Amino acid sequence: MSEHIETIPVNLINGEATSLAAYRGKVLLVVNVASACGLTPQYEGLEKLHEEKEAEGLVVLGFPANEFGAQEPGSNAEIADFCTSKFSVRFPMFEKIVVKGPGQHPLYRQLVAAQPRAEEKPGSDFRAKLAGYGIKQEKPEDVLWNFEKFLISKDGRVVGRFAPDTTPDDAILADAIERELRA
Repeated sequence: MSEHIETIPVNLINGEATSLAAYRGKVLLVVNVASACGLTPQYEGLEKLHEEKEAEGLVVLGFPANEFGAQEPGSNAEIADFCTSKFSVRFPMFEKIVVKGPGQHPLYRQLVAAQPRAEEKPGSDFRAKLAGYGIKQEKPEDVLWNFEKFLISKDGRVVGRFAPDTTPDDAILADAIERELRA
């Protein structure tokens, strides 16, 4: 039997050990983030979403990863400084982890197993754009790129997965979050 997602050990960006159980009863949006990506401005939208919905029970969780174009090369301290100084990020940030391939963190193993395919925006050409740069998923269930999003229900179930170009204010994501907050 696989480990329950809430019990998987993770470390906050300051090194403090924790797990998603610290957020039990909340709706979680888990995002693999990067500081030097074309999608990095999504930090602003993620922080706004966190601020607007935190009182209703949503928590955005950022997990820096460097598997995509080496766009998160910094140390945890550098990442934390970047997020607070450039985007005033207040939502919880975690230590840099591996989200695909060898060394994949157990959290991402569970997330991907629970939701093997990301919901893509209608008309999205993001996958084609990446392919144009010679970038493709090795396995169809792999995280595609930085800023892919996983939605976790109040009871710890992975209930949604959204493509990297689904912005924090996109209706597809907003509707899914509202549905979980009301559940």
